[in-house]
Amino acid sequence: MSREALKIVTIGGGSSYTPELIEGYIKRKDQLPIKEIVLVDIEEGKEKLNIVGEMAKRMVKAAGLDWNVTLTLDRKAALKDADYVTTQFRVGLLDARVKDERIPLSHGILGQETNGAGGIFKAFRTIPVILDIIEDMKEQCPDAWLINFTNPAGMVTEAAIKYGGWERTLGLCNVPIGHCSMAAEKLGVPEEELFFKFAGINHFHWHRVWDKRGNELTDKVIDLIYGPKDEEQESHLKNIHNAQFHYEQIKDLGMLPCGYHRYYYIEDEMLQHSIEDFEKGQTRAQVVKQTEARLFELYKDPKLDFKPEELSQRGGTHYSDAACEIIASIQNDKRTNMVVSTQNNGTITDLPYDCAVEVSGVVTAHGFEPYNWGAFPNASARGVIQNMKGMEETTIRAAVEGDYGAALQAFTVNPLIPGGTIAKTLLDQMLYAHKDHLPQFADKIKEIEETQPETVAYVDELMETNEGTLAEHMK
Repeated sequence: MSREALKIVTIGGGSSYTPELIEGYIKRKDQLPIKEIVLVDIEEGKEKLNIVGEMAKRMVKAAGLDWNVTLTLDRKAALKDADYVTTQFRVGLLDARVKDERIPLSHGILGQETNGAGGIFKAFRTIPVILDIIEDMKEQCPDAWLINFTNPAGMVTEAAIKYGGWERTLGLCNVPIGHCSMAAEKLGVPEEELFFKFAGINHFHWHRVWDKRGNELTDKVIDLIYGPKDEEQESHLKNIHNAQFHYEQIKDLGMLPCGYHRYYYIEDEMLQHSIEDFEKGQTRAQVVKQTEARLFELYKDPKLDFKPEELSQRGGTHYSDAACEIIASIQNDKRTNMVVSTQNNGTITDLPYDCAVEVSGVVTAHGFEPYNWGAFPNASARGVIQNMKGMEETTIRAAVEGDYGAALQAFTVNPLIPGGTIAKTLLDQMLYAHKDHLPQFADKIKEIEETQPETVAYVDELMETNEGTLAEHMK
């Protein structure tokens, strides 16, 4: 690994998040001796890559830096001698996310990017690609670090380590960042005066809080955020509905929940809100497509050489800055306290040793050193996290092997998908809908096309219409 002239490659370089990534590097210009930043994308993303790439060049120039920013569609060539590889790609682009949301919702089942059927299918599409990337890295940059913030980040990270054999992999999520800032705000103290400990899996973790004198403040923060009061509970997540947690349930946990726990702890309200959006033709993916269109119009401005405030409305803000901090901490052995997805290795005793978990720890020159968590003291948390991890492991195996039985098993054990005939029906419909991006399931998809004309007709008609009542779609 170079220490004097870094080469950083970003796969999914045409993403609307790239300006935040560039801003993060610029903020750390004294810590990162960057020589070259390579932004990589695919043919379908070429236009966005060119737009955001030119903006990245303007940002670097405005900062007075001599970094070389290059744009390419040749991933393998781009990876040659890379020191760090960041991944922020979306297989099937936002159109695939629309399918992940609309098809389940047409049956009255949650459709969401990283939870339920949508999260499973995003893993099906993404995991084979991350494994292909790793094969290229083994040949082109065998000493590089892989920093992944492609969702579902936990499953992608686990696949990279367990099936790809790439131990130098860390997964990132922006959710813990918001939880830390919210706790500090509620307590009225600077964030650096608090110590946080997170444990769980991506988008399904809990955390505790202490002050620097060793006093645990978790119960106090629970009361401040979720306690009985007249005003609405706050949420830092812009991409999910702010349903209100039940105070008594959170108090019993003795831990602070992840914002995404709403899909499990308040499932009925979250589902109803999603169905209402579906019937108005306003699922999250459809809204994000509109936001992205506005962002890229801004990015086209030849005078724009800084990250616009509008990017914060996209959801997922802080991902890129966290990625930059991980790179700076590895590069300089900063030992920054962070929350990442990494191999468990006994950190959480309730989960398999070789699975990926999302936990707190320090980022060193040799990698991530997690803080030991041990066992979950609450039996309800232990039970649900073990079920969710089993679902993730089954999903990853299905994605790698193209195993239809494993895919159906993952659907059946997912708490947000009803078991039985409806699970199989939904699985078959989504396999057909995503056929262009699921080569590992090609034989099963061909069988569906040949023997299930009703499945083909249902999906084709649904994706041609933008709205309508749930009852109409379920006829």
